[in-house]
Amino acid sequence: MKKLITVAALSAFAFIAPAHAADAAKAPSAQQNKMTECNKEAGDKKGDDRKAFMKTCLSAKKASQQEKMKTCNKDAAGKKGDERKAFMKECLSK
Repeated sequence: MKKLITVAALSAFAFIAPAHAADAAKAPSAQQNKMTECNKEAGDKKGDDRKAFMKTCLSAKKASQQEKMKTCNKDAAGKKGDERKAFMKECLSK
């Protein structure tokens, strides 16, 4: 009887463990990524200053690709060739 219970428990664990591991390995959501970025930007702010900053940061809408392109092009003025390509790649990936 003990063997039967042990085998049943082990087989149940064998099916549950991979499912749990798959959930843990999922990539972070967009909101989690945004929270991470806002936390980095908040730096060493504390108390009400931090709360206000986080509220603003988390509610800010991401710039559209067109708006990014306009801003990056303006900032890239004076750069040419590979320097411009590298700058634009970095700027547009933010």
